[in-house]
Amino acid sequence: MKGPEDLSPRDAWMRYLNGRRTELTDESASTYHYRLKLFVEWCEKNEIDAVAELNGWVLDQYESARSGEGVAATTLHNEMETLHSFVEYLERIEAVDDGLTNKVNIPEVPDDQKSRETNLGADRALGLIRYYRSSDRFASRHHALLEIAWHTGARVGGIRALDLRDFDANEQTLEFVHRPETGTPLKNKRHGERVVALRDGVRRTLQAYIRTERWDKHDENGRQPLFTSLQGRPSTNTLRTWMYAATWPCVRMECPHGHDSATCEFKNHTHASKCPSARSPHHVRTGSITWHRDRGVPREVTAERVNASQDVIDRYYDKATKRERMELRRRPHLEKLDIE
Repeated sequence: MKGPEDLSPRDAWMRYLNGRRTELTDESASTYHYRLKLFVEWCEKNEIDAVAELNGWVLDQYESARSGEGVAATTLHNEMETLHSFVEYLERIEAVDDGLTNKVNIPEVPDDQKSRETNLGADRALGLIRYYRSSDRFASRHHALLEIAWHTGARVGGIRALDLRDFDANEQTLEFVHRPETGTPLKNKRHGERVVALRDGVRRTLQAYIRTERWDKHDENGRQPLFTSLQGRPSTNTLRTWMYAATWPCVRMECPHGHDSATCEFKNHTHASKCPSARSPHHVRTGSITWHRDRGVPREVTAERVNASQDVIDRYYDKATKRERMELRRRPHLEKLDIE
């Protein structure tokens, strides 16, 4: 009878993912699948037939190979972090030597690279929203999507999960609900459920969108999505494409890249993300969270509103510079320190 040490990297990979299906969202499982797929393929290329052959030297060789391919520091950090969890599992089922987990190096990411990701700045976001509100594009699908994403700081999966019933115009709220049984799980599952209050301008935008622009569609489970496509509930990729288009600078001004709006290839939905100034839902979320903090919303309130821990916000989302933190967050409190 074969023992766990005889598992091939590929079999161990499948066993590990299958065991975690119940605790991971589909999106997280897909991410883990891809990261470990790279490691498994590298093992097979290097004739590593059983996980028992894994040791510190093999793990170091893999890290060096990935680094040599020029991947970004954040990408390598995330891949090695996932590999660490995988090796931890192998150690638990006694497929590898005790202590091997400690030999998985998770490289630190330089601070300048942690903040290198391009977010949607408040000036651009608010400029776009003000334009949408005052133009003939008011309450368009792109306008409503950007306004909700910016105002709530929600993840794209959370926005996709919204139903018409989750918007309460009288109370001016949006409710995010975990509904995995009908295809819309939240990233943090039940812990991701929350009610978010809306400003009156956001409520008016959403009401007008529902009344004039929203396609009256049901999804395959009979639910009425808040944001709809012709097929029903849009996919995550479709929402990303809409967000790219919603943040094109040529929505309200001449193209800063010198392209003719009438012939620009980026206007094709398959190339929307290639516009240098387009921003993804994640970039909008990052900009929104930074804006919340710059406007003086307390860390704990921001954390509950956007469904992220205060530590995660500080490490990954809050992109304010040192000077911005001083000018926008600390200087307004300076008068409290007057000793006269």
